[in-house]
Amino acid sequence: MKGIGRRFVYILRSESNPDRHYVGITADVESRLDWHNHGPCGHTTRHRPWSTVVVLEFPAERQALRFERYLKTASGRAFAARHFGDLGPTPASRGGLPPP
Repeated sequence: MKGIGRRFVYILRSESNPDRHYVGITADVESRLDWHNHGPCGHTTRHRPWSTVVVLEFPAERQALRFERYLKTASGRAFAARHFGDLGPTPASRGGLPPP
């Protein structure tokens, strides 16, 4: 999926440690997932490989940025758990989704 601007918010799950999740934003979901799985550095390197749990497209980058930030809050994590299933415990400081 490609878009103009960063309009896609995504949640990834670690296949090596399913309790680990990562929330991000991008304009190209496939290349961003590839970067998380094969890139040289970052918060996601220790828990590779990653798979997509959900991808949401927004009409504008500003809306996507706001929703990404929201998903990283306590109420956003609760929202994600309710709507996208149990995402398990993971540290919020690393962009993950701990349980509500």
